[in-house]
Amino acid sequence: MAKMSWAAGTQCVAKGDHRKPKPGELAYHKGDILTIVVTSTKKGCYVAKHNSTGEEGLINSTNVREREALRVDPSLSLMPWFHGKISGPEAVCKLLPSEDGLFLVRESIRHPGDYVLCVTVAGKVVHYRVIYQDNKLTIDNTEYFYNLIDMIEFYSKNKGSIATTLLKPLQKQGTKSAELELSKTGWLLDISKLTLGEIIGEGEFGAVYEGEYMGQRVAVKTIKCDVTAQAFLRETTVMTKLQHKNLVRLLGVALHKGLHIVTELMTKGNLVNFLRTRGRSVVSSVKLLRFALDVCEGMEYLESKKLVHRDLAARNVLVSDDSVAKVSDFGLTKLDSKASDNVKLPVKWTAPEALKKEKFSTKSDIWSYGVLLWEIFSYGRQPYPKMSLNEVKEKVEEGYRMEAPDDCPPGVYTLMRMCWEQEPRRRPAFHKLREKLERETGKLSLDQGSECREGVRSGS
Repeated sequence: MAKMSWAAGTQCVAKGDHRKPKPGELAYHKGDILTIVVTSTKKGCYVAKHNSTGEEGLINSTNVREREALRVDPSLSLMPWFHGKISGPEAVCKLLPSEDGLFLVRESIRHPGDYVLCVTVAGKVVHYRVIYQDNKLTIDNTEYFYNLIDMIEFYSKNKGSIATTLLKPLQKQGTKSAELELSKTGWLLDISKLTLGEIIGEGEFGAVYEGEYMGQRVAVKTIKCDVTAQAFLRETTVMTKLQHKNLVRLLGVALHKGLHIVTELMTKGNLVNFLRTRGRSVVSSVKLLRFALDVCEGMEYLESKKLVHRDLAARNVLVSDDSVAKVSDFGLTKLDSKASDNVKLPVKWTAPEALKKEKFSTKSDIWSYGVLLWEIFSYGRQPYPKMSLNEVKEKVEEGYRMEAPDDCPPGVYTLMRMCWEQEPRRRPAFHKLREKLERETGKLSLDQGSECREGVRSGS
C-alpha cells in the first residue's frame, strides 16, 4: 500500500546516519528531528529543515519515519518498576524464580515514608531499605539520590554496595514504560547531547535552564521529584500533539535523575517582565494588540483541540527573539472537563465558576484571557491592585470588574468586559475574540497612520 505524502510541517525522525550528503541533500544523524518544508518533484523526496542546525536540503522518505504524537495514557509510567505498597513476601512471589538482576521497588510497610529495593541474586530476593532523609534517598549512607529514578539509574550502571547491578525491571501490571514509548515515537532525546547552562527561571516544581541540544539553544525544565515528574509526563504527552506558531514548541524529553522537558528557547522571557522592563516608551499600542492577538491565536488552536489551559496569565506567555508571544506552561492543561486536580489556583486569573464549583472549560480560559488582556494594556501590572485574594473572590462574585488600564483603547476594554461575563455561556469564543482584535488592530494602525500624516503636514 502506497504511503501517503507528508504535509509541510510534519516532523520526522532519522532512522540512520546520512553523513556524506550529495549536493542539495541534507546531512543528519540517527535520531535527529527533521521538519518537512515542501514535497520535492522527485518521488519519495522532500525538502526538510534540520531542527537543530536550521539547515535545509533534500531527504529520502525511506530514511526517516514520521514522529508520532504520544497518546494520553494513564498507564504510561516513568517508574514502571514501582509496585507501591506491597509486602516483602508478595515481592518475592513476583520476582522468583528468575535470573540475577530482576528488580522492583516497593513502599516500606514497616517504615512508612521509606522504600525497599528488591532484587534477585543467586535464586533469592535481597531487600534493601531505602531511607528518606534530608530530602534525599540512600541505601548505604554513601550514595545519595534526588529520587527513585535517579537511584535506579545509578544501580543499573554501578553495583555499588548492593549484591548485583540492576539488570531488568519487573514491570507493574497495567503500566507501560514511558522511556520505551518516548523512544518509539521519537520524543526521547539523548541526554549526552544536552548541555545545561544558567538558570533562567525557577518554579515550585523545579528550575528552568538555558541549554544547548546538538547545537541548538533550548530551554530545559528539570523536575527532580519523581511524583511531580510523573504528573508532568502528562503535560509532555499533550505537547507532542500540539504544533502552532503561538505555542511554545516541545523538542523532546530527556530522562536522567528525573525528567527534563526540552523546548525552544524564548530569549525575551515572559510577557510580564518584557512589558514591565520596557514600558510605554518602547512598546506601542499596536505592539500590545499584536501580543494579544498572538495569545488569542494560540488559545484558539487549543480551543479547536478541546484542550483547556487552566493557568493562562502573562507570566505563562513567553516572547521569542523576533518578539512573537507564545503560550507556555501546559502543566495544568487537560481535556475540557469539570474535574479538579486539587491544585493551588491562581485566584486573580481564575473564573468564578472554576473557583467556586471547580468547573474548568474553554469559557474559564476566556475569563483568564480577559485578565491577561488587562495585564498587557497595563504594561504588566498586577491585576486587582491593592486587593487581597479574599477581597477579589468576594467582590468579583458580587459583580465587581477592574477598570480599564490607562490609555487602553475603549474597544479592547469592551473585549475584557465580554470575557468577564458572570455567565460562562455569554463569554465569546476565542475565534470571535480574534476577529474583534484584528478589527481593533486595523483601526489603531489607521489612527496612528493618520496622526503621523497630520504631524508631517503641520511640520511637527
